[in-house]
Amino acid sequence: MELSGEWRLQHYEVGQVPPLQLADAGLDDRFWITAAVPGDVHSTLMERKLIEHPYYGHNDIKCRWIEEKEWWYRTKFQLDEAPSQEERLELVFEGLDTFATIYVNGLEIGQSANMHRSYVYDVTRIVHRGKNTVAVKFDPLFLHNRDKAQMQWSSYTKERPWIRKAAMNFGWDWGPRMVTTGIWGKVHLKRSKLARLDSVYARTETADKDMATVRASIEAKCFNRSVEMTYRASLVDALGGTAAEAAGKLARSRAEVSLNIDRPKLWWTHDLGQPYLYELEVILYADGQETDRYRKPFGIRTIELMLQDEHGRHAFAFRLNGVRLFAKGSNWIPVDNFIGSAPDKRYTDLIELAVESNMNMLRIWAGGIYEKSFFYDECDRLGVLVWQDFAFANALFPDYNADFMDNVRQEAICNIKRLRNHASLALWCGNNEIDWLYDMKSSDGDITCPFYGESIYHQLLPEVLEQYDDSRPYWPSSPYGGNDANDPEVGDRHNWQVWHGSVYPRKFGDPTMLDYSVEGVTFKNYKKDDTLFSSEFGMHASANRYTLEKYVPDEEFYWGSVEMAYRNKDTNHQKGILLMEGFTGIPSDIEEYMRFSMLTQAEGLKYGIEHYRRNKARTSGSLIWQHGDSWPGTSWSLIDYELLPKASFYYARKFYHPLHLSLDHDPREPLKLWIVNDRLQAYSGKVTLQVYDFEGKLVRTLETAAEVGANTAVKLGEWEELDILGGLSPERALVRLSAPGWDCEDNYYYLRDPKELDLPQAQLTASVDAELGVVTVRTIGAVARLVTIDIPQGNVRMSDNFFELLPGEPKSITLRQADGQALMLDRIRIGALNAASTTPLFHR
Repeated sequence: MELSGEWRLQHYEVGQVPPLQLADAGLDDRFWITAAVPGDVHSTLMERKLIEHPYYGHNDIKCRWIEEKEWWYRTKFQLDEAPSQEERLELVFEGLDTFATIYVNGLEIGQSANMHRSYVYDVTRIVHRGKNTVAVKFDPLFLHNRDKAQMQWSSYTKERPWIRKAAMNFGWDWGPRMVTTGIWGKVHLKRSKLARLDSVYARTETADKDMATVRASIEAKCFNRSVEMTYRASLVDALGGTAAEAAGKLARSRAEVSLNIDRPKLWWTHDLGQPYLYELEVILYADGQETDRYRKPFGIRTIELMLQDEHGRHAFAFRLNGVRLFAKGSNWIPVDNFIGSAPDKRYTDLIELAVESNMNMLRIWAGGIYEKSFFYDECDRLGVLVWQDFAFANALFPDYNADFMDNVRQEAICNIKRLRNHASLALWCGNNEIDWLYDMKSSDGDITCPFYGESIYHQLLPEVLEQYDDSRPYWPSSPYGGNDANDPEVGDRHNWQVWHGSVYPRKFGDPTMLDYSVEGVTFKNYKKDDTLFSSEFGMHASANRYTLEKYVPDEEFYWGSVEMAYRNKDTNHQKGILLMEGFTGIPSDIEEYMRFSMLTQAEGLKYGIEHYRRNKARTSGSLIWQHGDSWPGTSWSLIDYELLPKASFYYARKFYHPLHLSLDHDPREPLKLWIVNDRLQAYSGKVTLQVYDFEGKLVRTLETAAEVGANTAVKLGEWEELDILGGLSPERALVRLSAPGWDCEDNYYYLRDPKELDLPQAQLTASVDAELGVVTVRTIGAVARLVTIDIPQGNVRMSDNFFELLPGEPKSITLRQADGQALMLDRIRIGALNAASTTPLFHR
């Protein structure tokens, strides 16, 4: 029974009222406000109009008082029958944020000290027939860290290392400080008779096209030792047929089961096949009576992390069902600062957008949470692999404290057991950037103490995983490996030369250096990176107009305003200026800022990822920082807070396409034509390279015979820039790559940076078919650069946006609003870098 009915919420000063008085079953709480559970205090106060929206303007500062108070939740539930002697009633909290004391019928039953784990309390002897009361008291955090020793290093704030809570709540370089509290997970009452299942752990031991073996470990909790416990385990296919079945007895409350499946349907990422899911069912019987049942989707697949290739060289590559994978994806932060109140639909939208942009992997970053179970369910369903960090980010942690370490151990066990049956889960990773940054900060003298926390990632977590999940690889940190924790020759790498200006190469013990110059931060540095796996890299871009206008006061909506600066939480705002200065030029107003920053991010990511993909014989993955936003700011995200994709998202659809044409070119250098094929089939045909001038005249056509094997990259040809242009100025040239007859996106290249181009003014015309939700765009007189469709509405999906358009080649774009709302088609504006905005003709 889920306790999701009416909950009440109230706050007090610390110690203002004795706890037992507020926990008393007979307390009159009619005058408390109602609250949703799961949820959080901030969202409840917003909904009741007691605080202004914290994301608007500087309102987050006005909400700081919330973290200083003591908060109480109360609810009641009805029991028609009291538990019998053969039964147990357990109260389960899936998420408490963070220091909570729980009372049932006025009695204290336990305390929590970790946002990242669930808590189960036996309340059999406390509840009774009729009405029962649950009360939960949340302490302000300062009560639990004010007397703790501060670590020498903890990014953004030194108060968080002792507190097992989402690190980003304290602020990060892409989001504000928003210290939440409340019941963020579901609460339910579980009634069990005689016995219940304690855990089911299923993993694929072997799998090929002929046979698969799935091993299941079953553990039960028995309330009467004289009872005989038996089980039945089965895998059921989508049509309801039983693919494999086994039955037997539990010995000492445990059983090991092998299920053999003939001609199994394997789980694949969506780009390589079907993410097929069986249903795994385990039924527990006590003296022949069914007492508990587990039934969840289960994908049959094998996953490995290759650290050496077939020639014995260093590698870092995932192998799914025996196939070496190029991981294409992004880094996932919490979908909202108000984690408990974020709806499931927001998760579905963001994961669907990952699939739409041809991603096959998401990395759950360590500074957030172990995501809600719904996230992994959706990744299983949609065919997206998950790299899972443990929740340790950018700080030293007190591993010398026994209580802290026990808390961490229970956190790890809880989440490993919760997530280990998911086919999508590919890797456990110990932390984010701690090993790497510890060395850098020690080398610079900022840290002089031992590596506090090291035993967590290099001892505790591997030990716990060996016991609870031996079916997938573990990696101690990200980045990690080699003569530098960020070594391109060994392990995975975070490339923060681009944007942050980090100077590479660097070895252990070397002092760190930053180069804040156009040359130091430019995305052209990606070409110097021969990493084995790039697990974090990126650059800022503005949010879309609608998102900014919704949260920025009108009088502050201009380039250079204090409010616009407040949207950017990065440590040095100069980086974005330097990137644009070197590529587009520095913007002069808000319009140019939105366009220039988006274009720089999109073209920069294209430049780097195409380099990584061409190098796929060595490089096996690229995970962009970052996928979405937790609030409406300026950040590295591909998708802004209102679920509106930026230009980089639409570029990603093309540069992450499984079959991709690319041009390796820098000014005055040869043009090298490549094709990358991530699919498991070979292709042969013809690839066309066309050169246009900016008036749309076709200047040159080259047609090349092309053959590319399965899962490989091939260089098709190379031409000198002067020969290709045939007298056309490179500042007035546009190159188009296409492969007629292949499922392959056209790809466009300008041969000089935007600030150097001699782009004439174009004139856009457009029409809207309201019935079909289709916008058709044309350009007259010149190529239109970065055609942008703006609509003042959130969560709008478009078949394309931020694209190039040639005269005489109209382009039709399909739009839909992903929440099912009517599209505001009559308010669409369409513009380009070299074309004034226009309103399309409207046809019903």
